Amino acid sequence: MASDLQLNLGALRSSIQLTLHTHHASRIWHGRDSSQGRATIIGLNGFISVMNKMKRGAEQDDPYSDAWMLRIEGKLNETKGTLNVLREQVDLVLSEVPAALSLGENLNIQPVNLPLFVNAQLGFMAVYLLADYDDLARRLILAHHTALIDRNTLERWLNEGAHALRSLFSLAQQYKYSGVQRDDYAANNAAALKARERFGDVPQDVLEGTRRSRFAPPMTRRSAIQDPQADENAAVDAAIDSNDAAEDDDASPGFTPTEEEER
Repeated sequence: MASDLQLNLGALRSSIQLTLHTHHASRIWHGRDSSQGRATIIGLNGFISVMNKMKRGAEQDDPYSDAWMLRIEGKLNETKGTLNVLREQVDLVLSEVPAALSLGENLNIQPVNLPLFVNAQLGFMAVYLLADYDDLARRLILAHHTALIDRNTLERWLNEGAHALRSLFSLAQQYKYSGVQRDDYAANNAAALKARERFGDVPQDVLEGTRRSRFAPPMTRRSAIQDPQADENAAVDAAIDSNDAAEDDDASPGFTPTEEEER
């Protein structure tokens, strides 16, 4: 019978890669090390990794991950706005080219192709922003080469775009998975108390689940536990204490804007 036919379908996969033409965008991809006394900032690949972890945290009903997704989504939109302003400025500059002169695309003869493994939509949004910055850099370099802008303007606009992206990545570095769920807050157990002490309060509408990122995944709540005390001890000892043992505890993961985002 056709109705008895079972199809063993695997997961969908798509090969995705990013092509970059400028050293300016390539440096954003790689991130910034701690040389010259500056703070280390992750690159795009590191940002994508954090977004994948953040999405998994939100799937596990962690209210802090939901709050972070909202915060990162807002920062992504802010960064996009900055790049759009720069794009409008370079469009205006290039519009001054005489009609008799045709300027072709300013492309690298040997671009770099980078494979991408992205499981979170917020990660893809950052990929689009880096691609936009690479295009912006190409056009700015062309504008300088054709005497439409001077060197100072070129460097200032390139730095503005790079600063916006590094500020986004710097913010993402502060994220930590809390290990608690909304049920912990409802029970006001030791795990919730410790998470609140360490990470601060979560906005009430986020805690209630009524306000989430537009890309937030469906939540998976833990099943009922017969021994509440065992659940509480596990949440405290395993989910909180051992969760971020390999991470730097000095970074403040609060949900109010900080000045630690890339200056």
